[in-house]
Amino acid sequence: MSASTARVDLDGNIIKPITICMIGAGGFIGSHMCEKLMSETEHKVFAVDVHDDKIKHLLEPDSLPWAGRIQFYRINIKNDSRLEGLIKSSDLTLNLAAICTPADYNTRPLDTIYSNFIDGLPVVRYCSDNKKRLIHFSTCEIYGKTIGSYLPNDSPLRQDPAYYVLKEDTSPCIFGSVEKQRWSYACAKQLMERLIYAEGAENGLKFTIVRPFNWIGPRMDFIPGIDGPSEAVPRVLACFSNNLLRREPLKLVDGGQSQRTFVYIKDAIEAVLLMIENPARANGQIFNVGNPNNEVTVRQLAEMMTQVYSKVSGEDSIKTPTIDVSSKEFYGEGYDDSDKRIPDMTIINKQLGWNPKTAIWDMLESTLTYQYKTYAEAIKQTIAKPVAS
Repeated sequence: MSASTARVDLDGNIIKPITICMIGAGGFIGSHMCEKLMSETEHKVFAVDVHDDKIKHLLEPDSLPWAGRIQFYRINIKNDSRLEGLIKSSDLTLNLAAICTPADYNTRPLDTIYSNFIDGLPVVRYCSDNKKRLIHFSTCEIYGKTIGSYLPNDSPLRQDPAYYVLKEDTSPCIFGSVEKQRWSYACAKQLMERLIYAEGAENGLKFTIVRPFNWIGPRMDFIPGIDGPSEAVPRVLACFSNNLLRREPLKLVDGGQSQRTFVYIKDAIEAVLLMIENPARANGQIFNVGNPNNEVTVRQLAEMMTQVYSKVSGEDSIKTPTIDVSSKEFYGEGYDDSDKRIPDMTIINKQLGWNPKTAIWDMLESTLTYQYKTYAEAIKQTIAKPVAS
């Protein structure tokens, strides 16, 4: 790349190609991040995961423009000695590995805690010991419940942003009781954040922590019975997509009253690329990455998805588009939830100048168009198969 076309960072410095060890590269976020890095940068990627289905289009054939800049390593980070060597050979490690589906938090709490804390410890240690930079993906769930959720329903303070907007540097982390094992995920993620922060303070680890607020888009999660276990329960967008594809009512847990904000995956990875290429601005920072303008209740999300799916599929909505179910019935014992999750964007805007762009209607149309084109025919064939006697 010539000096005249060289890309520059936010401070006007020429961006030099680096090698990135991306753990979890075969997942939803990782696949979009790999696409971005291959198509728009000169960086090299060691793509680490146990599956490569979502990035196969980047690995084959050898004639691709980025051939040689991305290498896939089928590694389980729990027990593979090759991981430290890859981190040593890289300039930056991006850790995306996690169990992050709410259906698992209270039904598989041990796996959730091990995956999100214990299994990640070697990654932090290898980065710290070898003086390598780390970008670690945490979660917006570490905030837990809002202060406002403990106020009386008729309190005017519930309308005050100070009681519900979540800030990286000042908001408390409020979880439910230990019996509510749904918080196993949030607690494990928070403890990992504290460990990374301590490594930075005591041992000089250069780190950035990302707190995603409901990133959605094509290739998110899986469709049960097609590219995931039939009995598994993906996150809300894929769960509703599965219902729509099968022409089943969308299940609203506890009436779908929880409020969430959603951000489009392509907007979100723009933020991550800024973190990668502006270490002077990103090191030592914790960033909310979300879109506070896209707040809806889960019930409203279901209604919007039903409308958009009818548009992209050409199918009429079913007679009963939604049904209410209890959280105990849907998730089992030990489930709990947060009321609202609205990110404060002050820090990421100040440090990186990033703001999300995509409206919720547009991201739903893009995502459901992908879901319909990818899964509709396979689901029709599954439904049409005769049941064995």
